[in-house]
Amino acid sequence: MINIAFRLLLTFNATSLLVIIFLVQQSSTLGELLVNTSCSGWFSKLPNTVSYFLYLLIPLLSTGLSLLLSSWLGKDGFKEGEVVSIEHANNSFLPSYLGYFFVALSINSWETLVFVYAILFVFTFLSQALYFNPLFLIFNYEFYNVKTRNGTAIFLISRQKYKKPDEVVISTVFRINNYTFIERG
Repeated sequence: MINIAFRLLLTFNATSLLVIIFLVQQSSTLGELLVNTSCSGWFSKLPNTVSYFLYLLIPLLSTGLSLLLSSWLGKDGFKEGEVVSIEHANNSFLPSYLGYFFVALSINSWETLVFVYAILFVFTFLSQALYFNPLFLIFNYEFYNVKTRNGTAIFLISRQKYKKPDEVVISTVFRINNYTFIERG
């Protein structure tokens, strides 16, 4: 159950920037979004950039929370000689993410946003392959495509700077799913 909740949180983290870009593109502020609440007057007096910063703060804090909660996931490890190849994967996912940005910029209504976001969220969650979240980069995490000696392709999220396969000896990694692991610390 914790794994499904964690994967839902990671999916939100990875897809939430689409909503933020839409809100900024529409010049939607917190004062407008909270129009019928007691704090709407206070937020309406703030500059738009404060609203945009607070929008970004939500997925940042959520990403930090997911990093804290990752210690509750199942544990595994990489023994010496188990990894036969490693490839840095940070740059390979950025073009896909830029695609989300362009989609968000072309959305012009809330109904379209909800529909597109729901589809994107479901596909990201069900893909179970990768949980690439560019906000992990802010927390100094790197992304790697790793191949083990038995031919399994694995996505590794780590703060370590790996360059060679023999460097990947990790006593404890946390299993997000069968193909995605995170190394804490």
